[in-house]
Amino acid sequence: MTIFRKFSALAISAAMVLSVGCTGKTTTTNQRSQTEIRFSWWGNDARNKYTLKAVETFEELHPDIRVKCSYSEWSGYETRNKIWMTSDTEADVMQINYGWLSDYSADGSGYYDLNALSDVIDLSNFTDEQLSYGIRNGALNALPIAMNSENVYINKSIYDSFGLAVPKTWDDLFAAAAVMRQNNIYPLSAASKSMWLYLIAYTEQVQNKKILKEDGSMNFTTDDISVMMEFYKRLVDEKVMPLVEHYERIKLDNEEYAGAVAWVSDAESYFGDAISKGKEIIVADQTTVNGESVGEGWYMKPATMYAISKDTDHAKEAGMLLDFLMNSKEMAELQGIEKGIPLSSSARETLSKNGMLSGIQFEASEKMDSAPLSELSAVLENGGLIDDFFAAATDYIYDKKNLSAAAYAFCQKADSDYFNK
Repeated sequence: MTIFRKFSALAISAAMVLSVGCTGKTTTTNQRSQTEIRFSWWGNDARNKYTLKAVETFEELHPDIRVKCSYSEWSGYETRNKIWMTSDTEADVMQINYGWLSDYSADGSGYYDLNALSDVIDLSNFTDEQLSYGIRNGALNALPIAMNSENVYINKSIYDSFGLAVPKTWDDLFAAAAVMRQNNIYPLSAASKSMWLYLIAYTEQVQNKKILKEDGSMNFTTDDISVMMEFYKRLVDEKVMPLVEHYERIKLDNEEYAGAVAWVSDAESYFGDAISKGKEIIVADQTTVNGESVGEGWYMKPATMYAISKDTDHAKEAGMLLDFLMNSKEMAELQGIEKGIPLSSSARETLSKNGMLSGIQFEASEKMDSAPLSELSAVLENGGLIDDFFAAATDYIYDKKNLSAAAYAFCQKADSDYFNK
């Protein structure tokens, strides 16, 4: 009996050690064969919680598949992803940023071709146009989860307290600032990328030209960039918006900012607190010169995407997980519209039946869909490019360089580092 107990204990211990396994390995747990795959994503605590619950549900539906999860906040995730991709250690299934397709798979070989998994991924839930966002050189490298754009969100309760209408034009914002700054309130605010895209919208409107040519090269001249920088300085000087380095998200909750330029996917996280306190938050029209040409100078892109590693040893299992994340009723109910309004027709149908297509994020998505927006080029999201612009603009704002010198310095760096590589 003693010998038998010792043998049993050793057997159980051995099974537990094997269950740890390695990425892409077949493991054994409690005498059951399992295929282990890795899944990585970024997000806040709420996203992590429902995604982990979804993985648990997937494993219950597919007990022969074990999913090892890797997740964190966005901060630092992009750097880690670069290390994973360059060292071929990325997860089997991964959430990716739209711009990474150009960074890692310009020729279509950087990620797995999902067309080869059409037997396990129901691609019929997506239109050809939606699928086209993930295609590189004929290979379907990724599926878009939802679409995204910058929108203007206004705390109408604050505007009402000053007797001000919801702004439609750039002039409306300056008029609002003339009233609000006496109470140290900014009519609007934006983090660096949102501010960058907001300035592009203004400059495209007043200069009557796109920032990029059709081939993706720079179309703005030094004079156009000078217009961007000068307008940014005016926004700051007249207290319409704070400097990007002074931007603090919490000031929306504290009502020191009466609005923000932010992504559709950020609507709930940015304004959920204010809405819960009874404040009226409006998804305003995209700002224009005349208040009529809605959408002019504004862009949209896939919010985030799912892809599969080109090096996966378990493509079928990875495809099954990706299909579950995109199309299943279970994931749709858990995720709701936290990542935006899902493009998958089956996921959207689930949300519609459950009455979940409502709220500020849904309103933001509807606003995005109502305007003729251009597709956002990945290069315009490059963090280095954006940082270089604001570094040059700050030199101008603090009189370290005159306007033409600051604009010229940025254009030279942009051309050499981002457009003529």
